[in-house]
Amino acid sequence: MIYFQRGSEHEALGPEDLREALFTALDKIGTRQKVLAVPPDYTRFHSKSGELTAYAHEYYGDNLTDILPALGTHSPMTDEQIDHMFHGVPKDLFRIHDWRNDIVTLGVVPGSYISEITDGRIDYDWPAQVNKMINEGGHDLILSIGQVVPHEVIGMANYNKNIFVGTGGSEGINKSHFIGAAYGMERIMGRARNPVRRVLNYASENFASHLPIIYVQTVIGRDEQGNLVPKGIFIGDDEEVFEKAADLSIKVNFEMVNEPLQKVVVYLDPSEFKSTWLGNKSIYRTRMALADNGELIILAPGLKEFGEDATIDKLIRKYGYFGTPRTLKATDENQELRDNLGAAAHLIHGSSEDRFSITYCPGHLTRQEIESVNFKYANPDEMMERYNPDKLKDGKNIMPDGEEIFFISNPAVGLWAHKERFCD
Repeated sequence: MIYFQRGSEHEALGPEDLREALFTALDKIGTRQKVLAVPPDYTRFHSKSGELTAYAHEYYGDNLTDILPALGTHSPMTDEQIDHMFHGVPKDLFRIHDWRNDIVTLGVVPGSYISEITDGRIDYDWPAQVNKMINEGGHDLILSIGQVVPHEVIGMANYNKNIFVGTGGSEGINKSHFIGAAYGMERIMGRARNPVRRVLNYASENFASHLPIIYVQTVIGRDEQGNLVPKGIFIGDDEEVFEKAADLSIKVNFEMVNEPLQKVVVYLDPSEFKSTWLGNKSIYRTRMALADNGELIILAPGLKEFGEDATIDKLIRKYGYFGTPRTLKATDENQELRDNLGAAAHLIHGSSEDRFSITYCPGHLTRQEIESVNFKYANPDEMMERYNPDKLKDGKNIMPDGEEIFFISNPAVGLWAHKERFCD
């Protein structure tokens, strides 16, 4: 059921629009005594989920008893991040999701089904895991809050991904990521319907129908001045509300370029991107637009690590981004990768498969560290001076010396492709 929907390519919703939308939907839902909010973490700061969580707290007061950021495998939020993203919301409401330990399995999607929908590429069972608080917290309403946007693992982010991955467990997260990698990232990105989503939908329908989940989903795009603004908000309890948000997201977050791009420069805001685990969105979201033998330059002044998790950081440093064949071989031969299939999938996702070059300009990692994982290195100060993000506009830029580049100020809010590499 859809409780509220509003949005179009031409809208720019303000804070009062979002507040009215949420309050209208919650009025229809009726009184609730114990509410859990599940927003994204700081890596989705621009989603407006922080504001919506604050509005939910305003609406329910003391009946909003818990806030569980959907960390997935990310690091816990700091107090400073909570204050910035969830302004005015008491910090004692926030809980930390432990994706390795604090989970329960609701059911198992059979490998026979997964084999059928992945063309035989994957045939293992998949556990539908969630944080214990989701299933055992005694809440009479769970508000899953987040942004629908193109995504490398599941085609379009949010909906039940926020629950099964955002509050999921190690095995469920790892295996879902590997399904997407094995099926093929470029067959999934920007598509609402794909094998990974079908696995999660199976879990929702068969194992989670008893959970009182309402999805609050935004779509964020750019206005005429280039500012990130809400283009839509969709609130409901089933797949239809996700599909409507995904339809709008494709219109506002997806750019089909006229010709393959020879040189792309991506800027990673240091307040959001501190690892290649997150920063490699620069690669995921641009790979279908980059020309063969093209060049991707990633300005990453905040980059200080590879993985957000110590175990994954160690695995990335050990095995590097060397492409699908080498990663699959390493996974077959090494138990530590088989135990961390999400990391193996990430290594595949982060490789250009030798089709284009990837140059990182990190603020804190050394040349040796960057080159050891199969990226090129460039001096961040020199490259930030040449490609000053404050002086570039999103899209095509002609530099003073005549060089043509395509600039992206935030890879997390879009998807870029050339028609030859994106076919429905």
